[in-house]
Amino acid sequence: MDPLQLVELLRGHRTYIQTHNFPDPDAIASAFGLQHFLNYHGIKADICYDGKIERLSTRKMFDTFHIDILSKEDLDDMKKEDYIVTVDSQKYNTNLTDFIGDEVACIDHHPTVIACEYAYKDVRRVGACATMIAEYFYLTNTPMSRDVAAALAYGIKMDTDDFVRGTTKLDVDMFAYIYPMADVEELKSMYVNVMEFSDLKAYGAAIDNIHIYDDVGFASIPFDCPDALIAIISDFILSLDVVNISVIYAIRSDGIKFSVRSAFNHVDAGRVVAKALADYGNGGGHPAMAGGFIPKKNMEKLEPDRDYKLEMLFLEQIKAEEGR
Repeated sequence: MDPLQLVELLRGHRTYIQTHNFPDPDAIASAFGLQHFLNYHGIKADICYDGKIERLSTRKMFDTFHIDILSKEDLDDMKKEDYIVTVDSQKYNTNLTDFIGDEVACIDHHPTVIACEYAYKDVRRVGACATMIAEYFYLTNTPMSRDVAAALAYGIKMDTDDFVRGTTKLDVDMFAYIYPMADVEELKSMYVNVMEFSDLKAYGAAIDNIHIYDDVGFASIPFDCPDALIAIISDFILSLDVVNISVIYAIRSDGIKFSVRSAFNHVDAGRVVAKALADYGNGGGHPAMAGGFIPKKNMEKLEPDRDYKLEMLFLEQIKAEEGR
């Protein structure tokens, strides 16, 4: 893998860096870091995404680190011949809108669900995609601004849950490399005033609805809830001393959104959610963290007792994982 090959591939082309839909801090930090890496080497690129930036903490990144990002509605001038680099996601994934441009490159740390050929491909299993971008600066001795270093450090910390989830030696090494260059005050500011009052309702609903079977914790949130908040609540439930696997889901107007966490090495969260929802929707992710979705049209298949049906679907797959 040579990051300068990506530079040469993009040279002379209008370039966009596309995150997965509803981007999280790691996706935004990775795209921002890549944008500055490419710019130093003479390639101008715009960051783009589809969906919403739902969490206050994620929106705060734009002002704190001085990030410019374009939503789908801002891409009227994108053309078929424009180049797209997908970051923290892969083409054909359900969480990546197919924009009109040509996806010529992919940088991601998730397992591949549907194989795709790219002119440049860097897909590796590390804790954070921001780690991979930090390594691009390291390998090519490319200067890094304090904003970029702080954003990448924040992305690594968030996606590895402060180095306790899916962390590899490269995550630790790259954090150690970029931290001395980071604006530490910017990084600190990302940890204050980041919860909205409405978030408390979702926490309260999850606590009220929690069911625990052995060491598996289930909780439903009976109203619309941002993806990132569902994931945070899933981590929160996993922190209980009697829970080693958490399955949290929110009932939305368009379907049911899931976040799954596993503290067990022998229970792959990505495989569990993919198999549990196979007949109803889709899902996948890392061994320690994963997500899924059941569209509204399939929700009636879960009746007459939706919560019990979902719990049995997941418990069956968890039992199968434990028997592998």
